[in-house]
Order: sequence, then C-alpha cells, then structure tokens
Amino acid sequence: MTAHNSLPANQVDAHTLAYRELKPEQILSAVESLGMDCDGRLLALNSYENRVYRVGIEERAPVVAKFYRPHRWSDAAINEEHEFTRELAEQEIPVAAPLPGPEGQTLHWYRQFRFAIYPCYGGRAPELDDSAHLEQLGRYLARLHNVAAQKTFVHRPTLSVKEFGEDACHFLLEHDFIPSDLQVAYRTLAEDLLIRIRRRCAETESVEAIRLHGDLHAGNVLWTESGALILDLDDARNGPVVQDLWMLLSGEREYQTARLADLLSGYEQFRRFDPLELLQVEALRTLRLMHYYAWLARRWKDPAFPQAFPWFNSHRCWEEHILTLREQAAALDEPPLEWRG
Repeated sequence: MTAHNSLPANQVDAHTLAYRELKPEQILSAVESLGMDCDGRLLALNSYENRVYRVGIEERAPVVAKFYRPHRWSDAAINEEHEFTRELAEQEIPVAAPLPGPEGQTLHWYRQFRFAIYPCYGGRAPELDDSAHLEQLGRYLARLHNVAAQKTFVHRPTLSVKEFGEDACHFLLEHDFIPSDLQVAYRTLAEDLLIRIRRRCAETESVEAIRLHGDLHAGNVLWTESGALILDLDDARNGPVVQDLWMLLSGEREYQTARLADLLSGYEQFRRFDPLELLQVEALRTLRLMHYYAWLARRWKDPAFPQAFPWFNSHRCWEEHILTLREQAAALDEPPLEWRG
C-alpha cells in the first residue's frame, strides 16, 4: 500500500493517465511481446495498487500479468523485490516468483507500461483458526526470514513511524479529507497515538530490521494441494520480524494468544523469535490503520478506487475511523500478547 511517488500527490502525468485507462488489447499485446500466444481470455484479478490480470495462453496454462503503477517503485526497487523472491524460491520456500523473459529479465516494458508475468495458481484462503495451517505458515515464515536476514534492501525503505504515521496524518489533514468538524479530534488523537508508538519503538530499539514480505495478511496466502503459497511481495521492505506475523492474528485477546502460540510453534522449529517484538504489535496495527486511510486518499482520483471503496470519504467513514483509532489508543495501554516460548 505504500506510495513512493516522484510527483506531487495532486498531479497526474501522461503515464498515470494511460495506466488508469489500460485497455485489454494493450494487456494482451504486452504479454505477446514476450513470445506468448494469448488466446483472448482475460480476467481482472482483485488488486488495486497495481493492475493484475489472468491471461489465457494458447495450448499452455494461463499466466498472471501484473502491471505496475507508475511512480510508486523505481525499476531498481522492483528488481530488488524480484531478486528477493528468486532467492526464496531457490531455497524451496513456497512463494509466487516472476517468470523470466527471453533474456532472463523479470521486469518488462511495453510502451510506457512496466509489467511482470507470474504462474497462475489455484487454491483457497488459509484457515487461520486451524492450528496445522498456522504451524505450517510459521515454519515457512521462519525459513523466509532466515534467507531475508542475510542482507537488507538497498532500494526499498525501512518501515517507519514517519512514513506510515506522520506522513499519512499530514496528507489527510493538508488535503482536506477529514471533515472540518472532525479535524481537531483527528489531529489531537493522531498526535497522542504517535507519541505512544514512538515510545514503543524506543522500548524495542534493539530489535533487528530485516527484509520482510511486508503485507502478509490472509489474502496474500493461497492454500494449495501442497500447503501454503505466499503471494505478492510488492510491499517488501526492511522491518521487524513481527510485521510478517501480526496480520495473521485477529479477534479477542484470548483468541489471538492461542493463534500466536500455533504460529510460533512452527516458527521456532527453524528460527528463534524474540518475544520483545510482541511489544510492537499494536503499534504496527495502529500505523497500518493510519496508512491505509491515507493510501485510499492518495489514490482517490483513480476511478477504480471510488468504485471499489464507495464507503470511503463520507462523514460516517471518518467518524468510524476516529473511533477505531481511539480503540487502538486503549490497546496500546494494554500489556503485549503473552507467549511462552
């Protein structure tokens, strides 16, 4: 969900306009430029930050074509993500890795569009209340982090309070997304939350930042006949290990504690988990909430977003967001989840 635009948020250039109006014939021509014969079948998949399509190929399995949003990542950052995915695949960690083109490259250009091609997998959502599913995910994540810890990203950022918290809040206030009668409530609450979050960061200053998946929620895990398959490393960045764990936990505290035990029982078979990182869970959850609403606001001029998120940017939406942030303030006062490793 992270924006790394080289343009001001309210400015749209020709590449962005062309991307918003990406046409089926352009998609098929781009795929065929790599020597694949498309059979005309095209299905848009559930993605908003990038444009992603299932493309039928003559006498072959279909592929997934991912077209990158302009100005979000540099070519170097995209290639760094692809290289990370390749490293994981070489260690037989189940990730969806981009397919190389005729000259071995994985990032391709067709006219003004950047894109990558992936295998098309079948499967279903993981069952996050199933101990066996969580234990397997824990094992895979530990192995992923063992590879990830060998170096850090150079062209991709480190998860920070500034980007996910401060910048997000400033954008919403400066661009008048918050209704005038709620601005003071939002501003004072956000300022208080950021103080609490920075306090948590100071308490966990010794935690190492490594390469991460970065956005590992249930929608980015596919359960296949062979088990879990990890999808979409588009938000890969440096950060604490627990960032790749906490999004798999939800619900009441007791339920989260039980699911955490399942996840870490698998994780610790391959990598030690530092319980100090549990202090960061609610801080990271709060930052994600702040950043998510700013992401929607930054993308609101893209016609796909009002269609996909019709509830956003209403008065009620902001009232509910402020209420959720107040609940997070209370959560930040609670002790971290318990885990006896």
